[in-house]
Amino acid sequence: MLETRFRITTPRRFLAFAVIPAVTTSVTTAFTTAVTTLATAVTAIAFAASTAWAAAPTAYVTSEKAGVGVIDLDQMSLTKTFPVGADGPRGLSLNKDGSRLLVANKNTGDMAVIDTASGEVVQRVKIGKNPEYVRVHNGYAYVTYEPGEEGGPPAANGANAGNGKPGADDDDANKPPAEIAIVDMKTWHVIRSVTSGHETEGIEFSRDGKSMLVTNEGDDTISVYQARTGASLRTVKLAAGGRPRGIRLSPDGKVYIVTLESLSKFVVIDSHTFEVLKTIDTKLGPYGVAFGPDGKRLFVAASRDKTVQVFDGHSYEHIADVPVGQRCWHFTFTPDGAKLLVACGRSDAVYVLDAQNYQPIKQIGELPLAWGIVTYPPSDGSIESH
Repeated sequence: MLETRFRITTPRRFLAFAVIPAVTTSVTTAFTTAVTTLATAVTAIAFAASTAWAAAPTAYVTSEKAGVGVIDLDQMSLTKTFPVGADGPRGLSLNKDGSRLLVANKNTGDMAVIDTASGEVVQRVKIGKNPEYVRVHNGYAYVTYEPGEEGGPPAANGANAGNGKPGADDDDANKPPAEIAIVDMKTWHVIRSVTSGHETEGIEFSRDGKSMLVTNEGDDTISVYQARTGASLRTVKLAAGGRPRGIRLSPDGKVYIVTLESLSKFVVIDSHTFEVLKTIDTKLGPYGVAFGPDGKRLFVAASRDKTVQVFDGHSYEHIADVPVGQRCWHFTFTPDGAKLLVACGRSDAVYVLDAQNYQPIKQIGELPLAWGIVTYPPSDGSIESH
């Protein structure tokens, strides 16, 4: 305690007074509280402004004929559509704060960057012929494109209806291989393109984020790259004629699940040795694959059988088959994990299911040739995983 002596004019002595800084403390405290309150308010306003687009949980669905549908997940209804012209949007992914939606457009050979608050395209990044799949990872966007493909809409019937690849029975080895463009999301420039296999499909990353894995439908392989530089690390050969499409890392990081569309199976691959540990039968045409939010179940979209299949997330024992629409390739859970949203292209709709008992809840239509679906806040699904 500070002690201050004041001279008091009295006849013969000085008196000592200890001055307690109570008034000073209270003033300082009040000032500090005011400043803190103001700072908190400013932060809250800034946060609210920066996340205004995500006031309600939202799903974004690419429709190859209509643009990008926006679904309010509280109301479970289509509220608007972001037009991107006749671009043929397919793959999509969000940046970290949900302010930018990145969409691959097959008809214009670019990636559109959409402001999710306004719905406006604020940037277009030239990619190359027939861009298809987009994943955001550590500040970079990874976009697959296929110089050897025409990229037309998938056939409604016939041998290629399940995979949506024109000329899927052609000799893929005679076509140019696919490429993966790596886009710096600070500058929106392609910093490099990585040569992949033929008809590159799904993209996944290792648990430590250092490796990128892609499935190559056309040559039955998985390519493994150094994620930042694109340097090739290894190629994993899978069963001939399997046409691998979807790929997802298990929540514990121990295995990858890869769907083999033409063989109607998925394989369980050791994440360190890349050895195939198990092969599990599915219904026809499996593509999208994801673990449920708790990791206890594995979901597979068997597109040709109009079914989402449910497996045990550890033993891979078959649990249930859930009827859905036609050409359902991709799906996502809602951010709270309570519902499953399945994009069904030939049904022009998103099917909404209860994620626990798998019962249908509703269909959200007016989404012609729905392709992919993601949410904000982020949730687990066949395109994104968290």
